[in-house]
Amino acid sequence: MKERAIAALEHYGTSCSGSRFMNGTLALHEELEVRLAAFVGKEAALCFTTGYQTNLGAISALIGKGDHVISDRFNHASIMDGIFMTIGLNRSVNVHRYKHNNLEDLERVLSRIPLDAAKLIVTDGVFSMEGDIVNLPGVRKLADTYNAAVYLDEAHAIGVIGATGRGTMEHHGDMTLADVVMCTFSKSFGSIGGFIAGDNIVVDYIKHFARPLIFSASMPPANLGAVMAALDILEAEPERVARLHEIAEKMIKGFADLGFNVGTAETPIVPLIIGDNEKTFLFWKALFERGVYVNPVVSPAVPPNRSLIRTSYMAIHEDDELDTILEISGEEGRKLGIIA
Repeated sequence: MKERAIAALEHYGTSCSGSRFMNGTLALHEELEVRLAAFVGKEAALCFTTGYQTNLGAISALIGKGDHVISDRFNHASIMDGIFMTIGLNRSVNVHRYKHNNLEDLERVLSRIPLDAAKLIVTDGVFSMEGDIVNLPGVRKLADTYNAAVYLDEAHAIGVIGATGRGTMEHHGDMTLADVVMCTFSKSFGSIGGFIAGDNIVVDYIKHFARPLIFSASMPPANLGAVMAALDILEAEPERVARLHEIAEKMIKGFADLGFNVGTAETPIVPLIIGDNEKTFLFWKALFERGVYVNPVVSPAVPPNRSLIRTSYMAIHEDDELDTILEISGEEGRKLGIIA
């Protein structure tokens, strides 16, 4: 990936110095977009400069006057900011939130909206703090019943779940479950940027109405080169994704057996839910000092009284490293009274 980033840098320079509509579109952008669309089974794709801007731009473009947007309560902050930007642009937008991954509550919300009203259900594929997977077939069924479209954020799913790393739709065995697919390049792609994918007409519409795309400089060449290399690896080496699945199963079971609360985790994002902010930071510090790097997470990134340590894994982690993490976590967790 570094070699491909360097090659792109040497050929194209450090920056495009402009937006996609001015002087900011390279052959690399267009080549990557064609490949990404094919990868997720859509007609077209469009690259943004960051994943955050992807959600801001796409959501605010798609939701218009009087439309309804329906969001899972545990969706990523960038999704909510995309919705807030929509409200700022058009105050007549109707915003609804439903209980996390709860189809009954989603149906309750949908049933109260006129059937002929334009509506968009927005959900993460893999939830960034819980490490669980959306019931996408259930969401799709309700969307079809109540005349809604489905927007799927795959930031933590592509490269992680599905037999070949194609994300939540592949995980559920149906690449048509979402109408619009979004992903960032800052996770499995090891770069920065993001993309949206869907039908040609939808992507073209987003391209011409997404303000964060129109008024921002485009992805730099080095980042494009790195993403292209990561995509090559994803397509050629599905065994890396299979290894990641093995690691997720091992660590979820390992932490649960130690007595940690891992919530509804089912992916390589494994939260250790603590609830007490002070204990969360003390636990993080103890792990860090013993060579285990994790993330402490408190409100507003999670609901109040649900502070946690987020552990996450890569396919290159070895079993002896994983065993060491479990051993150290158990020892320090017992010292702090987090586990018995």
